Amino acid sequence: MASKQSASDDKSPKKARSTSSTILRWTLGFFGLLAGLGTICALILVFALAMAYPNLPALDSLTDYRPKIPLRIFSADNVLIGEFGEERRNLVRINEIPDVMKKAVLAIEDDRFFEHGGVDYVGIIRAAVHNLSGGARQGASTITQQVARNFFLSSEQTLKRKIYEVLLAWKIERNLSKNQILEVYMNQIYLGQRAYGFSSAAQIYFGKKLQDISVAEAAMLAGLPKAPSAYNPVVNPKRAKARQQYILQRMYMLGYISEAQYNQAREEELKVKTSSSEFGIHAEYVSEMARQLVYEQFKEETYTRGLNVFTTITKADQDAAYLAVRRGIMAYEKRQAYRGPESYIEIPDKKEEAEDTIEVELANHPDSDDLVAAVVLEANPKLIRAVLISGEEINIQGEGLRFAAQLLNEKAPPNRRVRRGAVIRVMQEGKTWSVTQMPEVQSAFVAADTKDGAIRALVGGFDFNRSKFNHVTQAWRQPGSSFKPFIYSASLEKGLSPSTIINDAPISFSSGTTGGPPWEPKNYDGKYDGPMTMRKGLTKSKNMISIRILHKIGAKYGQEYITRFGFDPAKNPPYLTLALGAGNVTPLQMAGAYAVFANGGYKINPYLISRITDAEGRMLSQAKPDLAGDENNRVIDVRNAFLMDSMLKDVVNHGTATRALSLKRTDLAGKTGTTNDSFDAWFAGYQPNLVGVAWIGFDQPRNLGSRETGGGLALPIWIGYMEKALKGVPMAEREIPEGIIQANGDYFYAENPPGLGVRSLDVPGAPGSGTAPTRDEVKNELF
Repeated sequence: MASKQSASDDKSPKKARSTSSTILRWTLGFFGLLAGLGTICALILVFALAMAYPNLPALDSLTDYRPKIPLRIFSADNVLIGEFGEERRNLVRINEIPDVMKKAVLAIEDDRFFEHGGVDYVGIIRAAVHNLSGGARQGASTITQQVARNFFLSSEQTLKRKIYEVLLAWKIERNLSKNQILEVYMNQIYLGQRAYGFSSAAQIYFGKKLQDISVAEAAMLAGLPKAPSAYNPVVNPKRAKARQQYILQRMYMLGYISEAQYNQAREEELKVKTSSSEFGIHAEYVSEMARQLVYEQFKEETYTRGLNVFTTITKADQDAAYLAVRRGIMAYEKRQAYRGPESYIEIPDKKEEAEDTIEVELANHPDSDDLVAAVVLEANPKLIRAVLISGEEINIQGEGLRFAAQLLNEKAPPNRRVRRGAVIRVMQEGKTWSVTQMPEVQSAFVAADTKDGAIRALVGGFDFNRSKFNHVTQAWRQPGSSFKPFIYSASLEKGLSPSTIINDAPISFSSGTTGGPPWEPKNYDGKYDGPMTMRKGLTKSKNMISIRILHKIGAKYGQEYITRFGFDPAKNPPYLTLALGAGNVTPLQMAGAYAVFANGGYKINPYLISRITDAEGRMLSQAKPDLAGDENNRVIDVRNAFLMDSMLKDVVNHGTATRALSLKRTDLAGKTGTTNDSFDAWFAGYQPNLVGVAWIGFDQPRNLGSRETGGGLALPIWIGYMEKALKGVPMAEREIPEGIIQANGDYFYAENPPGLGVRSLDVPGAPGSGTAPTRDEVKNELF
């Protein structure tokens, strides 16, 4: 018994040892197998990487970084006025990027950027742990990986793409310095609003140079790369603000900013640009003109080569012209009847639904500078309560209601009455809101240097965003009486003088005489003053005087003569109606033409672009304008220009343009113009160094009003501009040229002194009076 028990005890330890040994062998075998498989996988991976690495794309686009840079248009004083291109980008070097911008980006995108080698393994582990814990999903892509993805890969979420991204990140780190990688990233990344790179984004969102942004603004911009649409401060201000606050917290935690900077930045109210004007100056028509001119030369390269176009306009002049045009049109609009709301909507009872409905509707009625759209919440003859697209509620009462008063009572037509749900246009003057309306009338203004034609200001219409038709260059309109000076100028070469006596009496031509319908031209005011000097005829803008002058010199000669000033003969046929400005001209042509009188007889061609440079600042082209003073450019006698200047000054001092005397200058000259049926209103005038032309009319010509004239509509625009443009400019005195004599209180050509030349026209019984027109002569000159 004892021996059996002993034998049994001996077998148990052996059995236990055998089992342990088996388990150990299996365990070692399993880990050996894993190690083998791991080694094989590692070898396969290394082999795959070794095979893939040489096939990675070349880094030429990074090492020789030349991004698409848009066309930029500048004023003469280097103010950005326009930008064209799919990618709005302003290339900046790393040393030009402010430290606060770099730190804001690193704090949110890659705070270990200067420590890792392209792939942040610590960041990967940290993101994995965070994601497994159930928090908001985090990524671990470094800035280098983002550069690799943006330049060489698609955005698809696949293992293959991720492997290539890692390989490219390693390759980029081997070939570029950290600063080079960061520079490329900060210029290439898309940040919404068609902005690429932080320099462009700073301008678009805040209207600032990148070097001038604050800590709070830097944090806002740094939040954009993750999702430009979601964190866009223009479209989603609340989400953008929340992300900005998080980035500021990160910057503080990482020691990038002090506690004082952190607290100040958290409380800073950011002024994000949301207006329709992306630039600090309203020169939309100018920049579009420049774009078209540059495209003719550079074609598709225009939008990617980084061309810099410098125009001749100045900010001060352009601002003055824009404001003058807006004020002139709105002054006219206030004299018209209120046409009623722009549209109507049904406002839901629930607050949130109402806010959404109003916001959607107002988005279809964009603001026009200070003319703001609003939806009426409540309306009665004593009060309008309305809401703006910003959500601000405004009250309009008292004088602010006067313009719309007739459409506020219950008897107003239902389709025009101002009631709840009406979309109206309002404007704020000081702290007072008032009802107004978008104008239907259009206007144009252009000013240029009389010595070389450099355009100083150009406004092609009331609002470029509503109508891109440039009335300065594209609108062919009848100039009316503003055209008369060119007929007068022609007559001076045919023996007439400012003292020639001409009969201001009615003229009529029967159908038998004209060979067509009878023609009975009239003076604008319907009054006739009998014989008067040619000078007085221009001062009073007498139609009968102009018609008799043109008949005397011949309509054909008149047509040929006006081509000296740059007018198109085909658009100004040789009929007697030419004397009344019945042809067609553009405001730009008128500016060039009046400059001839201002500069002493030289034809200059208004031009807009002074020079073009490439992205590196190299000169590609430079303007070589025709200059006053170059006798090759002379088109009329200096004496002719002097006499015309003298008569045009009388128009300002004693005639239809006396409003200009408010400028308190003695060196101004010009001529008003009002066409038949008051379809067009003009004023063209100048100071010896600066010419300006203003026009007002409807795109589809119609009557501006029975009492509306060039002196009342266009002249105030011209004055509004000139009072700013001529501020501080010394008075200019004009010397009497050789070959001019003074006698009897007037000026004459030396070869045509008093008693010689044409002494009178159609003055009964007067010596030297012109003869009456024959039937055939009239027929030929009329039709």
